[in-house]
Amino acid sequence: MKSYLNFETDIKNLEIEMDKLKDPYNQDGLSEVDTKKISESQKEIDNKLQEIYSNLDPWQTTLVARHEDRPKAKFFIDNLFKDFIPLSGDRFYGEDESVLAGFAKFNEKSVLVIGQEKGDSLETRIERNFGMMRPEGYRKTIRLMKLANKFNIPIISFIDTPGAYPGVGAEERGQAEAIAKSIECCMSLYVPTLAIVIGEGGSGGAIALASSNKVIMLKNAIYSVISPEGCATILWRDPTRTLEAAKAMKLSSKDLLELKVIDEIIPEPVGGAHRDKNLILDNVRRSIKNNLNEFLSMSRDEIFNHRKNKFLTIGRTKGFVSQLDDLSSLSMRKNKTNTFIEDFFKSKVNLAATSVIIILLSYLIFFL
Repeated sequence: MKSYLNFETDIKNLEIEMDKLKDPYNQDGLSEVDTKKISESQKEIDNKLQEIYSNLDPWQTTLVARHEDRPKAKFFIDNLFKDFIPLSGDRFYGEDESVLAGFAKFNEKSVLVIGQEKGDSLETRIERNFGMMRPEGYRKTIRLMKLANKFNIPIISFIDTPGAYPGVGAEERGQAEAIAKSIECCMSLYVPTLAIVIGEGGSGGAIALASSNKVIMLKNAIYSVISPEGCATILWRDPTRTLEAAKAMKLSSKDLLELKVIDEIIPEPVGGAHRDKNLILDNVRRSIKNNLNEFLSMSRDEIFNHRKNKFLTIGRTKGFVSQLDDLSSLSMRKNKTNTFIEDFFKSKVNLAATSVIIILLSYLIFFL
């Protein structure tokens, strides 16, 4: 049974009517299937979908990103990669079912695949903790990312989480520290890393795995520091002001591409990724292939600097850097006093003279 969002009522009614047209044994009795009318109904549905989905507001985009039929990480892993070998455990505490991770083949080349998995039924959603990772999940991915880095294997992450799990047990086991260590690990890698936001990219739970050379989003995915409901509750004490919050946070793929927070948008079928899963598979496959090919000619140091410069560029203006293409010269503006002090202590003669003066002053103070 199909699921529909609250703004898809017209589409739901049209599709119910078309299903009746396709069924010769409908309530009107046995009849011939009217193929002409079916074609007209399908065209009407397509036009309605185009009309609605070309004008989605940020809150409607959020609902599409959370759609229960939307393809999850496991779907992409099963259909894009060969010989996937799942690896478990963080070697400290245990296994986290909310994240799938292991080595696989993409275009006959080895890759490390990481996927935040929400589950596709009530049982699997509870088992996967709705995609909210615990500390052991982040520590597992850190362990595997370091292994991939050692053997020069690219890393591909599928991001889909409302955020890291905020439970008492997770906090007791060091949730914040695990997220920080995961970000640190991602930024220190010398292999190409791709992060694809396929649904929700929520808060630190997402950025812990999305500190990558390329951050890519499906068209109707979202990527934000907090959920619109959480933002509205904190700012206005009113969780119903979700549309206002979603607009202010610039969480859509279009806004984030303009802000240069992400690098690419993968187009979706009209009506969302769940309406044509084969098409979205082809689009994601093409994107992964093209982005991995970009790094084939780069050395390990160039890959590391590419990632570093990417994040240093976000939000910067020319007033802070001398060259935007190479941010190794990145430095904040300094006043004349700070510059004089730094230059003074760079000289060994000045350091020696200062040390002698300090010793003499100490002698005068304590012994005279």
